[in-house]
Amino acid sequence: MFQPGDRILVAVSGGKDSIALLHLLHHHNYDVTGYYIDLGIESYSEMSTEKVLEFSSTASIPIRIDRVRDLFGVGIDEVARILRRPPCAVCGTVKRYLMNRAAQDFDVVTTGHNLDDEAATLLGNLLHWQEGYIRRQSPSLGEQGTLARKVKPLIYLTEYETAHYAFMKGLDTVVEECPHSERATSLSYKEALNGLEAAMPGTKLSFVKGFLALKGSLFPPEEPEAIDLTPCNQCGSMTTVGLCSVCRMREKVSAVVSPPEPL
Repeated sequence: MFQPGDRILVAVSGGKDSIALLHLLHHHNYDVTGYYIDLGIESYSEMSTEKVLEFSSTASIPIRIDRVRDLFGVGIDEVARILRRPPCAVCGTVKRYLMNRAAQDFDVVTTGHNLDDEAATLLGNLLHWQEGYIRRQSPSLGEQGTLARKVKPLIYLTEYETAHYAFMKGLDTVVEECPHSERATSLSYKEALNGLEAAMPGTKLSFVKGFLALKGSLFPPEEPEAIDLTPCNQCGSMTTVGLCSVCRMREKVSAVVSPPEPL
């Protein structure tokens, strides 16, 4: 997934998985920098920011923070309300944009997705036959144009195992879930998989490992499409159109609230 000399950007939310990953890589002397996105979700984001900064200071690990308010002038909830879109959909787009922008200074981006996350994602994609997502589901995605390599080192560890690691190492992490996660369909998939796991221990691991082992024969890699990417007219990020999706969002939001400083 990466070499000892790589500059690694570790996406952290303040939760057990991402903090445990950052702690583990730092402990093994990798060149790591934490990356946190402040979504501006009132008390939840305040608490998460505090946990991330406390850990960064205690462990002497550099942390980079981007704030949604700096991008739009308001938090993610207000952005979603103005755009009349679900908060999770807006959040995913904005986080990918900010992470891709931050990753330009690094060799690889890591996230703390665990086995429960990966199995739930795979189940959801298979139930709805999202072939594009199924093809791309992998512990490691190589560089794509200007986008850095993205890897998930913890996908064979359960949520319980990462929680146990964080507890044994005395890591102070956020326990509360994002307020919007209550409506996430992934929770239903996790509940179903937990039932199967209780009846047949090892189901999640065999499900994910079996898929990855057979993926190449089930879904042969397609020839890469020739995508004509050009810099966004406003922010400079690569896009297939003149103005990227986030800058289009900014235009709509700025018609309602005072716009932040130019990117």
